[in-house]
Amino acid sequence: MKRVLFVARNRYRVPLSPSLRLKWDALGRVFDLRVVAASPDRGRGDDTFRLRPRTALDGPRFWLSLPARIRREARAFRPQAIVAQSPFEAAAALIARTGVPVIVELHGDWRTFGRLYGSAGRRAIARVADAAGTWAVRHAAKVRAVSPYTERLAREAGREPAAVFPAFMDLAPFTAPPAPLPERPVALFVGVLEPYKNIDGLAEAWRRARPHAELRIVGKGTRTDVVAALVSDGLATWQPELSTGEVVAALDAASVLILPSRSEGMGRVVIEAHLRGRPVLGSNVGGIPDLVTDGVDGILFEPSPRAIAAALRVLDDRDELERLAANARAAGERWLVSPEEYAERMRELVES
Repeated sequence: MKRVLFVARNRYRVPLSPSLRLKWDALGRVFDLRVVAASPDRGRGDDTFRLRPRTALDGPRFWLSLPARIRREARAFRPQAIVAQSPFEAAAALIARTGVPVIVELHGDWRTFGRLYGSAGRRAIARVADAAGTWAVRHAAKVRAVSPYTERLAREAGREPAAVFPAFMDLAPFTAPPAPLPERPVALFVGVLEPYKNIDGLAEAWRRARPHAELRIVGKGTRTDVVAALVSDGLATWQPELSTGEVVAALDAASVLILPSRSEGMGRVVIEAHLRGRPVLGSNVGGIPDLVTDGVDGILFEPSPRAIAAALRVLDDRDELERLAANARAAGERWLVSPEEYAERMRELVES
């Protein structure tokens, strides 16, 4: 059993939630593993999860300290491979110069980190972040893509992926038989309220289209001002956060999921919506076209307010909504993977 050090910016709380345990218990059956990550509070983890407590200036401190943390864990744990969740963690592992092969995972376009996400401070370092991510992809021992889209990103950076398979997703809560579409049409957005999700484009499109439907928004982030304005004008309802069970219920109460992103990786919420028998109105960008077949289980559009508004017209066509919904479930079922299957693919990647 190989020793593998996993490195991620993720925030974990120990003990893990049941959903996260499915993934890490499965990986623990094929690897002797350790995880370097972050905590959402003052927690430091346990013998497996080495977590950095949350502090002031949490992001910069995490990244600046990460090479030293990786070097320290590599000396103590002596891993045979390091698996980095993104090119940025991979860059930190390469800078640490541990002599351990680094495997980088591509979950999306790393160039969105500094340009379409978070505070304005990130945009100040966008060029440096872009270069660091590209350098890590080119110098890692192996690259793993999670979708055809991220496979293309790797090739554009000059690397052929060693493997292409999706991240583990606990989709079991979404697999019960779908509920019928609601009588009154409802469009649901679920995601972070950040520039790359194009919530501002959706807001402008909704004001243009004014469909005879309800818009429900779930999420939090730096663009809450856009959503607050919609709510103030009586054009939407908003909940910052929902549990998994509540997301299932929200999808069951919706007619469509709308995902107007300017950039997108795997788009897990698309799969969740399809499993609940809901068509997806999504941008024709990133990994969304890998999941949505235009005119079959959803509608694809360019991420402009005009194109989004045109797609929203389907909310006034009950027959078309029913036709698209009838195909959605099968589209989601293609992506059902057990924890054991995921762990076995990871084992093959590390040992190949």
